[in-house]
Amino acid sequence: MIRTLTILATLLVAVAASAVELSDSQRAAIEERIAPIGDVCLQGDTSCGGPAVAVSSGPRSGQEVFDAACMACHSTGAGGAPIKGDVDAWAARIAKGIDTLHQHGIEGIPGTGMMAKGGCVNCSDEEVIAAVDYMVEESQ
Repeated sequence: MIRTLTILATLLVAVAASAVELSDSQRAAIEERIAPIGDVCLQGDTSCGGPAVAVSSGPRSGQEVFDAACMACHSTGAGGAPIKGDVDAWAARIAKGIDTLHQHGIEGIPGTGMMAKGGCVNCSDEEVIAAVDYMVEESQ
């Protein structure tokens, strides 16, 4: 009985070991399936064949900034934000003057959901002003 179990165990080990061995074509197929989709290229790395980060061709338009940063609140009214295009919601704000609206866009409004630059950490003051102008134009 012990001899039979020893032979059976040896056969199982042999079968398991043969299952691990792959042919070259099997190994190549696996390597192709698990290969990275792209490469990580850090700023300053010259081996990537191009710039590591996209370089802006200039400030974004008001609509581009709105679509990227302002839309979340100013399309839904989240946090009490006036919805772009809602003339009544914007009337009192517009009456305060465009300079005040620009200042609120850049600095935020304490005690409200409007944080500085609407939370857009990569927006310049110029881009925030363009976004404010865009919303005002669409809301008169």
